[in-house]
Amino acid sequence: MQTVSWSVLLKRVERKSKMANTASLKKEYAERIAPALMKQFNYESSMQIPVLKKIVINQGLGMATADKKIIEIAIKEITEITGQKAVATFSKKDVAQFKLRKKMPIGVMVTLRRERMYEFLEKLVRVALPRIRDFKGIESKFDGRGNYTLGIQEQIIFPEINIDAIDRILGMNITFVTTAQTDEEGYALLKEFGLPFKNAKNDK
Repeated sequence: MQTVSWSVLLKRVERKSKMANTASLKKEYAERIAPALMKQFNYESSMQIPVLKKIVINQGLGMATADKKIIEIAIKEITEITGQKAVATFSKKDVAQFKLRKKMPIGVMVTLRRERMYEFLEKLVRVALPRIRDFKGIESKFDGRGNYTLGIQEQIIFPEINIDAIDRILGMNITFVTTAQTDEEGYALLKEFGLPFKNAKNDK
């Protein structure tokens, strides 16, 4: 009889859990969030209801010009956090005062869509953000086109990161790209997905 190790079993359970989370978020959008937005904004067609298109995670790592290993470590960490291979970003021009040359690696990014996007969103809202010390909610400043960027100061809020094994604390920007036509609609969409905006309790 073939035996299965605990690590293999754990991975199977985690995979099933992620699939369930993704399915539940998709189902919640279709059954609760979309109808709520339709009613709130009096849309005439379901095609007008905003959707979350993608989530972009970006790290600007200026110090990497002096130590290329920082990029390698950041790629590994962001890949572990998101479940998708992160890539380096490169400078577009020379900047002498910062000893920066064109095409030098200066950051890390990854773009999440569909299942991985929902998996990351679920983890961010339910696990990572609540781990921030003295957390009191996030700001609600949008870009004027229904998109929102959240600044995270420490990567250690994500469960994949072992604080005892990291060399330095690194922050990141998480951008939520929506099809919303206005900031009000984008805010309503992300609030319904569970993003804990500071002023959400005051909304009618």
